[in-house]
Amino acid sequence: MEANMSSQTASVGRRGLLLSLGASAGLFALGWGASKTQAEPLIRPPGGQNAQFLSKCIRCDRCRSVCPTDVIAIGGFSEGVLNLRTPVMNYKYGSCDFCRKCIEVCPTGALTDYIGETVPIGKARLTETCIALRTGACTKCKEQCPYDAISLDERMIPIIDEDKCNGCGVCEHICPANVLQAYTGRKVRGIEIVPLEVKDTKEAP
Repeated sequence: MEANMSSQTASVGRRGLLLSLGASAGLFALGWGASKTQAEPLIRPPGGQNAQFLSKCIRCDRCRSVCPTDVIAIGGFSEGVLNLRTPVMNYKYGSCDFCRKCIEVCPTGALTDYIGETVPIGKARLTETCIALRTGACTKCKEQCPYDAISLDERMIPIIDEDKCNGCGVCEHICPANVLQAYTGRKVRGIEIVPLEVKDTKEAP
């Protein structure tokens, strides 16, 4: 039984690797620049915040397939060649409740043991489309944050506590800014989760 599982994992890993290599070769043939071959900072599923993640991930898609909130997506060309078909968090589709299902099904240990309440996977920051920045009329992110990481100042502008924020993404997922301002052509939500490497939280003006 174990031998069969190992064989299946190896097969899936080889397929994922071949697909990524094939896509990389195709991009080079089309003349894509070297910048797209770099591993850009991305928000990974819980347990993917380790330096060995890319070398251990076999692009098997198991973590995405078991995610109960659909927040795990698969990296595409825009994330860079090295990130093709690797799991990334997409808070447009859901938020993370740190259920650990993705860690449990990872066959290679690319996703390691993880405690979401103490170790962040990303950090929230406001964007210029935040409704509260201009009107103070929206408090949804503060109301919905399960970790009390968002408070409001005297102007009703959200203030993010980086010590409490763990990147679960509830705030970004429920933010209505892009919908309410669709007539302007804006697609960015008023609050977003960014990778830890680029977590410069914007200060409210």
